[in-house]
Amino acid sequence: MKIKPIGDRILVKQFTEEEVTKSGIVLPATAEKEKKAQGKIVALGNGGEISRLGLKEGDTVVFGKYSGEEIEIENEEYRILSVSKEKDDSDVLALVE
Repeated sequence: MKIKPIGDRILVKQFTEEEVTKSGIVLPATAEKEKKAQGKIVALGNGGEISRLGLKEGDTVVFGKYSGEEIEIENEEYRILSVSKEKDDSDVLALVE
């Protein structure tokens, strides 16, 4: 199945974060940590804000941990995020260069 976001939305594959202690124990992400999430853009809508910001497939973006809508495609988890002119309405916080 192929998903094409509409308007000023992007489809992002979120990176998984695992913390490893010095002794090699893997600690899963917990709700207590309020870190921002990062992910790779896999599809773009055709909205004006996307082209204005110069976003493209393959870019890495930072977004709030609970931002956007989670969806599952072929047993993989993705997020659909909104890109808006208004800072308070945008799910995308930054582009990682």
